[in-house]
Amino acid sequence: MDVDITKMSSKGQIVIPMHMRKRLNAKEGTLFAVVGTDDSVMLRKVSSPSREEILDSIESMAKEAGALLKKRGMTEKDIIEAALKARGR
Repeated sequence: MDVDITKMSSKGQIVIPMHMRKRLNAKEGTLFAVVGTDDSVMLRKVSSPSREEILDSIESMAKEAGALLKKRGMTEKDIIEAALKARGR
């Protein structure tokens, strides 16, 4: 564990020491989750999913939805007609 001291500004900002930012590969815009208790605050670097992870997740959801529709005997035409009906067309 690495320990250092920092000071909060009048705007509530604190500086994460450079050696810690380097170790975390934290640059401007890096997201952190902030967890507070009665007398302490913990920061945890938050990673955004990569483009590939997002696309994989969408593909997986589409396959699951397709399997469910097939199981219920619904076709792409049925979905389009239901959407048009819901939109009042």
